[in-house]
Amino acid sequence: MTAAVVVHDIYKKFGKPGGPWWKQMLKGRVANGKNAHSNGNGNPGQNGSGEHAAQNGNKPMVVAIDHVSFIVDEGEIFGVLGPNGGGKSTLIRLISTLLLPDQGNITVFGHDVERQSMKVREIINRVSVEASFFKKLSPMENLMYGARLYGLSGPETHKKLVEILNRLGLEKRSIYNPMEEMSRGMQQKVAIARALISRPRLLLLDEPTTGLDPRSKREVQTLVRELNQEQGTTILLTTHDMGEAEALCHRIAIMDKGKVVALDTPENLCRLVPSKNGTPTTLEDVFLELTGRSLASEDEKVEA
Repeated sequence: MTAAVVVHDIYKKFGKPGGPWWKQMLKGRVANGKNAHSNGNGNPGQNGSGEHAAQNGNKPMVVAIDHVSFIVDEGEIFGVLGPNGGGKSTLIRLISTLLLPDQGNITVFGHDVERQSMKVREIINRVSVEASFFKKLSPMENLMYGARLYGLSGPETHKKLVEILNRLGLEKRSIYNPMEEMSRGMQQKVAIARALISRPRLLLLDEPTTGLDPRSKREVQTLVRELNQEQGTTILLTTHDMGEAEALCHRIAIMDKGKVVALDTPENLCRLVPSKNGTPTTLEDVFLELTGRSLASEDEKVEA
């Protein structure tokens, strides 16, 4: 079976925000002044309290992806399940060439995301949880603009976009009204339609159903299945929705604190934890057993 995505020993860290720029400059000046003198311990710029890094304006580092490796097969729906803050969105940005790893390498259909980023961008598309649009324009105007970036235009493109939007449950009147008048859930549907314009070989979906009502969520999930089954699109889906992961994904990687703690089919993952009182084991039971905490309790954290 052909590998669509190969993630090998990826490590990525970030500096935490250091506050307003003027505070950082002030700290730097104070630190520089202290560095000019010894603190009495024979160590320039260190005050005996272990605050050398803070005085010099250094930012503490956060590890978002901690030596992660996995392979996504062509034609697979591969899920990455974990809490917000677990590294899922960072992983998507790395695969889509928006970020560079500190260590390791990633290939998409044999193309290296660092050395062949343009080749990778030609065969992928991405839907993020916070999609951006020209809010004064209508969904159709936004989509036709996006289509032209891919060299597509004309009546056939317009017809295809209408079909996709109707399939996602957008009424005709909504297609031609300004985006700013639409709910966040409806805007997310337009983002999914935009990602399908180029017929990508790899579709990266970063929590695509967040903010959608139950009916809209089912419509999006049905479309994901159809893309995979009818067009053979390889899909990498991140989510913290247990039901969504179990319903859609052939295999699931459970991530926690930047690490992959388990990877297998939903059925095999559930076999990792014995059932209690005759109740079937759920993915949430597995996550709780592997990480020692509930997935739902982390939902309000900000993604790394």
